Parts: sequence; structure tokens; C-alpha cells
Amino acid sequence: MRSDLNELAAFATVAEERSFTRAAVRLGVSQSAVSHTVRGLEARLGLQLLARTTRSVSPTAAGAALLRDLAPALEQIERSLAEARRIHARPAGRLRLIVARPAALAVLIPKLAEFSNSYPDIVLDVTTSNSPVDLVAGEFDAGIQIGEYIQRDMIAVRVSKDLRLVVVGSPEYFQSHKIPKTPHDLKDHPCIGIRSKDTAYRWEFEKGRKALSVSAEGPVVFDDTNLAIQAALHGVGLGLAFEDAVADLLEKGRLIQVLDDWCQPFPGYFLYYPSRRNQPAALSALIKTLRLS
Repeated sequence: MRSDLNELAAFATVAEERSFTRAAVRLGVSQSAVSHTVRGLEARLGLQLLARTTRSVSPTAAGAALLRDLAPALEQIERSLAEARRIHARPAGRLRLIVARPAALAVLIPKLAEFSNSYPDIVLDVTTSNSPVDLVAGEFDAGIQIGEYIQRDMIAVRVSKDLRLVVVGSPEYFQSHKIPKTPHDLKDHPCIGIRSKDTAYRWEFEKGRKALSVSAEGPVVFDDTNLAIQAALHGVGLGLAFEDAVADLLEKGRLIQVLDDWCQPFPGYFLYYPSRRNQPAALSALIKTLRLS
């Protein structure tokens, strides 16, 4: 198809210019290259499209008939290419994003009004998922996820401060359960599970040089930390949640934090995408808005 378009464009340009020399200048190639391309097209079609003399070039009857249909089609292709370049060059169009659900609340929503006011011609088409997703296979332009879940061949831009997961329970829950002193004590508590990468997330803890992970067992497993928080509020058991998400509940005494000295911060969310080459202006605008300053 690309070869056909090159040959047809070369023929149309020679026919319009009535000169191989002028056509070569317009196309930015050598005269011999244009002549070779047109001869190849004629040989493939079994038709003479251009009548040539030492002083002039003009379309034959077959060439003129082809040109009548070809010229509007080539003009439409050029208009389409120009529009694609225009969209690529300015912040406009649709960006398909795959975003971890907590990141949508913590990173995207707080900046959304600012972004939409600054770039009214961009539409963010957001899909939420806590499991890592192949951007290319899913035809997404970019994603937002915790750094450790991002593939190494992706370009990642930090868009949040450090995060910290904390263990919480309701005051009502602790009326009938002892407060755990170490992560090992969690085996004596019903824990509200979080599913990550299609498996239950093992709760990870660190204190000084000690690091361990615990398989938190309990009556329910969610794929959404907000649901885990609600379950903890209702006394279902101990839940794991991002500290910022429960800060207000802790301050009001509706939740109680435990194992505080075992819960350490870790690098937060990153916006990631496959390549810097030919980066759309819309994606550049989103990176500029969300990048952690």
C-alpha cells in the first residue's frame, strides 16, 4: 500500500507539473528517482500514463482518466495527515488511561478541574483497575500505578509523595479483641483482605532491619481499599488502608491505628507510558499537570 501511494503520488505530481524536473523538486527527490517510479507504475498497470517528448510531458487518455479520480483522493489523504499532525501538535483529543482506583482519587481527581480548565480540548477516558495492565495490548496511552508494579521498559514520572499503608480497626472491634503488638499477632485477628494482581495481597511490614510479610486471613477479600475501610468501620476486622485515606477517620476516633512502628513509607504513584518518541501534546500536558513538583 505504501509503495502504491508513492507511485501514484509521483505520477500525479508529474502530471500536474507537466515536468519530471519540477515534480522532483516538489517531491524532494532526484529526477531519475521520479522517472523510475513512474515507469514502474506504468509497467505494473500495463498502461502508458504519461506522453513524453524532449520538451514536454502530458497525461495520456488513460493517465487523464486515472488523474480525475486520483487527485481528489490524494488531496483527502493530505488533509487527513495535516489534521493528524495538528492534533498531535496541540493539546487536544482523547487520552485513554488505566489508573489504580486509589490513584484516581488521590492523584487524578484533585487535579482534574485544573487540567480541564487549562486544556478544554482534551478528554481523559479513564479505566480503573488495581491489577497491572499491558498498556500496548490494551491500547492505553498511559497509566498511573504504584512504582513496583510498573514494567521496567516503561517511562515513569512520579506524581505523588511517598505512601504508607496502615493497619486499622474500629473502637467497637477492639472492645472484644486485643491490640496486636507485632505483625505475627495478626494470625489471631480476622483481617480484611485486599486483592492485588488477581491474588490476595500479603501485608508487608518493616521495622529497622526486620522485614516480613503476613498472609492476612479473614472473612472477606476486596479489590478496592475503600470497601476495606468501610468493612473496618463496621467492625468486620482489621483493615489495611492508605494513611491519607483514613487520616480524617483516625482523627475523629472512628478508626484506631495499630502496628504503627511496623508500617513504613514507600515510593508512591507514577504516571507511566511506553515511549518519549513522538509524544502527543495531550500526554505532555497531563504529565506537566500531574508531575510531583
